[in-house]
Amino acid sequence: MNKFILIFLAVLTGLFTLEMLTPVQEHLVQPFTSGLATLSAALITPFDANVLAYGRIIEHTTNHFAVSIEAGCNGIEAAIVLIAGIIAFPAPLRDKLLAIGLGFITIQVLNILRIISLFYLGQWSEAVFSFTHLYLWPVLIMLDVLIVFLVYLRYLDRRKATALEASA
Repeated sequence: MNKFILIFLAVLTGLFTLEMLTPVQEHLVQPFTSGLATLSAALITPFDANVLAYGRIIEHTTNHFAVSIEAGCNGIEAAIVLIAGIIAFPAPLRDKLLAIGLGFITIQVLNILRIISLFYLGQWSEAVFSFTHLYLWPVLIMLDVLIVFLVYLRYLDRRKATALEASA
């Protein structure tokens, strides 16, 4: 357990440090965040043609309400926590890579739902938007990270049990 915690903290620190580097921000994080805004707007547009995305901002062109996807709201930090946990837990590299890929996708799907819901909640009620943005969604995103990690551990356990049965 101590080894897991030490590796987890080291990977977490390393990945958060890497994420903050200017070249990483400029060439990966900011374009990714802009892509999230574009994708979110594209998903909204069939239901509401008055939506526009530019950079990391999604704006309603009629009432001019806008949300800006800032650091901490793009799902990258949540993914970093999941990646650190997966890397720290002993498992074959193939399983780790699969879990990282599927976990990242799961986090981003939920994050896009978060962005779209906040876009509409903000147009409806500033108080509900603030509560949901600051308290509810952060908990749900981290709960998603925990659930993905627990599903991964269960997968590893079942795979190990199947391998033991096959060798017996």
